[in-house]
Amino acid sequence: MSKTVISSFEELEQLVGKELEASDYHTFTQEQINLFADATLDHQWIHVDVEKAKRESQFGNTIAHGYLTLSILPHLWEQIVDVRNIKDQINYGIEKFKFNQPVTVNSRVRLHVKVLSAVNLRGTTKANMGVKLEIEGNKKPAYEGEIVFLYHFNN
Repeated sequence: MSKTVISSFEELEQLVGKELEASDYHTFTQEQINLFADATLDHQWIHVDVEKAKRESQFGNTIAHGYLTLSILPHLWEQIVDVRNIKDQINYGIEKFKFNQPVTVNSRVRLHVKVLSAVNLRGTTKANMGVKLEIEGNKKPAYEGEIVFLYHFNN
């Protein structure tokens, strides 16, 4: 997989309307789910109690926290795009976002991105990206929505 390289507002603007290559697959392990539960203090049984989830959950297993699946978005984004020539990058917002399908433990997911807009705000680039987290073997994505990044490119 080759990353898309972006070094300026103009290069990002040329990508508006285009879908980029998907990220590599990522597997959510029970260990990762448990560590996220510890970090967020969200120990709901559907996430961490393997035996109870197998017995009582409609999904037949534990599921990753929705916010865990969202939190790996920057990691997956960096597999798709190499943004160069920047002072900094800010995760600015999340819009029109919906969790569609739970991600069960050991599921493989990958990110799909479409560049929706790029606006130059007096030297700061505001980029809206349409994102979809595909679950391998599932027709329905884990989530869909928009993320917004701010980039400060060097002149």
